[in-house]
Amino acid sequence: MSLNIYLNGEYLPKEQATISVFDRGFLFGDGVYEVIPVYAGKLFRFDQHIERLNNSLAAILIKPPLLLEEWRGIAEQLTAQLPGRDQSLYLQVTRGSGHDREHAIPRDIEPNLLAMTRLQGSPDEKIKSHGVSVVTLDDDRWKHCNIKAITLLPNLLAKHRAKQERADEAILIRDGKAHEGAASNLFIVKDGLLITPPKSDMLLPGITRDLVLELARHSGTAHCEADIHADDLEEADEIWITSSSKEIAPVISLNGNPVGDGQPGPIWKNFNALFDACKERLRIEGECR
Repeated sequence: MSLNIYLNGEYLPKEQATISVFDRGFLFGDGVYEVIPVYAGKLFRFDQHIERLNNSLAAILIKPPLLLEEWRGIAEQLTAQLPGRDQSLYLQVTRGSGHDREHAIPRDIEPNLLAMTRLQGSPDEKIKSHGVSVVTLDDDRWKHCNIKAITLLPNLLAKHRAKQERADEAILIRDGKAHEGAASNLFIVKDGLLITPPKSDMLLPGITRDLVLELARHSGTAHCEADIHADDLEEADEIWITSSSKEIAPVISLNGNPVGDGQPGPIWKNFNALFDACKERLRIEGECR
């Protein structure tokens, strides 16, 4: 099934979508993006995703091109092409297309807007039953990881190195601290306490990350935001990675060594059930509380 995409005010088949070679996203990676889960046709935490998009835009000096409800209208029209289905909605805003390849930001330039959706099932049940493996790598990204920029080359290379080591994800270490994965946020459980690194320029403020903290508060689970050092990873009873696509994934192997007993842990099982219940409320009630 060929789905229409949205590009600069038009809905059209992807085969007909074109953009200038002088688009600054193409030339410089000058833009930001969002990926929004859609469960049974219902947008997951849409307002929070658009808020993060606007924060990323402000950080790179692009004025938000659309209001929240304008984005919602685009999202609903695209996702209606797959009624009632689980999807992944992608939004991208670049600074726009200039007349030449100039590093200086042009004064009068209009952003280029792209939005598209595709079928996206829930994470493979094998991930939930058997977990994932991770390796630790040096974090050599720039110092504004809180911006969801389309310049993802360091993340892609880290992910590739992890795959070469037969791992699913890389946990990135900077100055002895583990901040996040190449494409995920990080949690550990140590002595019954759920810990995630505090928000900073060194990590992306994940929407799923924030939901996990909400679930912790509502369920009365002991938790905190605190630095996670490399040694803490080695000593953790449980490690999780979270993202829009992975949801909450249990880590069962760290650098080739088992995490805990090498199986998804009991606290993860509880939070996975809480997350699934939240998704079910979204499907039925249209809201994930």
